[in-house]
Amino acid sequence: METRDELLKQLSIIEKWEKDQSGLWFWERIGRLPFKLLDKITPHFIHNKIGLLLEEIGSYIQTGGKYLINEKSLFKMIQKETNNPIETIADIQDLPLKTMDKISQELSVRRKNFAALQGASTGIGGIFTLALDIPAILAISLKMLQEIAILHGYDPNDKNERIFIIKCLQFSSSDIVGKRAILNELANFYQRGKKSNEMMSQLQGWREVIYTYRDNFGWKKLFQMVPVAGMIFGAFINRSMITDLSEAGMILYRKRKILERLEKAQVHN
Repeated sequence: METRDELLKQLSIIEKWEKDQSGLWFWERIGRLPFKLLDKITPHFIHNKIGLLLEEIGSYIQTGGKYLINEKSLFKMIQKETNNPIETIADIQDLPLKTMDKISQELSVRRKNFAALQGASTGIGGIFTLALDIPAILAISLKMLQEIAILHGYDPNDKNERIFIIKCLQFSSSDIVGKRAILNELANFYQRGKKSNEMMSQLQGWREVIYTYRDNFGWKKLFQMVPVAGMIFGAFINRSMITDLSEAGMILYRKRKILERLEKAQVHN
């Protein structure tokens, strides 16, 4: 287990990262403008697909839906890395942060590669296969965040955890104003007793999650709409999105784990 000084040092690094997120504000705002035009010319069947995603996100929050992952393969991976028997998520909770981070990085690389392949394959047909890419990248995102959650000792079978996962997804897709708001919301989540009811109300309906997530495609997805050439853009865009999301997910979960361990250390002292 890390010392208090080590935990505080890592916490300061995370807080610096949070402040650095403001540097993207201008470009994020510019990137969203063309999507307003794109939205007007987007075929109706893509709008229908977005509507289905709203329902799927709602189902995921409530029950996990079809997105819950199998934990056993993760347990085997952790057991191989640590040489310790891992049978439940509780066995993971006290692992060193370095171990959690290392395995999270390895899994995120796999998800990035898979997302790039997904983007390339759906980029072949331009705007017509774009409708397939949006739900596919959402599924990759949710599964990756669940893996990160488990690797930090948290159970996605818990509704509270699924809400936290959606907030990570929303954070990655938001502009700086949204990021600041979400960081404030998560600060409350870290405190005891402030769980699903407050976080659920702060989502203001999961529609905002999907719309900010969709907007994140913005001008980037304009390039993927070009048949054949969309393969290159699709691979790059999807890999970039998963890269940003994995970074956000790992840092937000690491901060949560650090704060928990600091609290435990304070109680023991």
